[in-house]
Amino acid sequence: MNKKIGKSTYELEHPVSIIASGAYVGSKEGCGPFSDYFNNVAIDDTLGEKSFEKAERKFFEMSLKETLFSARLKISDLDYIVGGDILNQLVSVNYTARDYSLALVGLYGACSTMSESLAVASIMVSSGVGDIVACLTGSHFSAAERQYRNPLEFGNQRQTYSQWTATGAGCSVIAKNGDGPKITRVCFGKVTDFGISDIANMGAAMAPAAFETLKSFFIDTKTTPDDYDLIATGDLGKLGADILRDLLKKEKITLGSNYMDCGHSLFREEQKTFQGGSGAGCSAVVFNTYIMEKLKNKEFKKVLLVATGALMSTTLNQQGETIPCIAHLVQIEN
Repeated sequence: MNKKIGKSTYELEHPVSIIASGAYVGSKEGCGPFSDYFNNVAIDDTLGEKSFEKAERKFFEMSLKETLFSARLKISDLDYIVGGDILNQLVSVNYTARDYSLALVGLYGACSTMSESLAVASIMVSSGVGDIVACLTGSHFSAAERQYRNPLEFGNQRQTYSQWTATGAGCSVIAKNGDGPKITRVCFGKVTDFGISDIANMGAAMAPAAFETLKSFFIDTKTTPDDYDLIATGDLGKLGADILRDLLKKEKITLGSNYMDCGHSLFREEQKTFQGGSGAGCSAVVFNTYIMEKLKNKEFKKVLLVATGALMSTTLNQQGETIPCIAHLVQIEN
């Protein structure tokens, strides 16, 4: 059985392998700092579809296909998909699973869905519930703006503390056996609320969730940041990453040069995304390309991925509610 350590961390009795990973990204993301790691970049973010929502689904399909192709696997080799997206009713992952007649475990962790799906799938596979599973998530800038803020046609001004929802999808294929990097521990986060109600201020809202999960994990495992080659949060952006550092510093936990935030790192300064990237696709595309390549090349031996999510409701937000957030963690080792 998987062993529970402390309050919220689980050590896998049978670590599972990430046997394949890949991503399909939008044109803006393809021009960012990770351009050398993105092999699949869309020229047009609509991918020939008639709506942004249908385009997002196409990114999911392309990411899944490319990842399976790289592993010489077929759709029929999968036992199920574990994943989700940030659109209402998880339409992107639901319709993708429908089109391929695949069993689906749909998850909603907002922008934390990549690490949540890795955590859930690894526990399931480690426990014998399936042998090969695809973890799939993503987002689309234009679809997210329409649902959570304002349609692009509105032409609203962006605040300097805002972030840019990543366009793209990432996929990890997990197997009971394999030579890829292993998921060895997972830590599920608890819902936190910093009292932020501004839906543009995602970094400040989500930083306390990352803080709670990291603090719990370090206490549970009796480890420190220095024990890891890389600690990557999902999409706090520059502001959120700075807040996380400050919160942990008060607990005498220091994040050093081995810390990065996927959102802060996804775009170049001249791309004018202000605090950086966000969205479920943010950590998904960075993890499944840059981080996984570094793990496979043994440049990283032990990594923590801590994707963060704002569990907001546009309806409740308009009724004056603040934004609850969550962060889930997976430990990956060579």
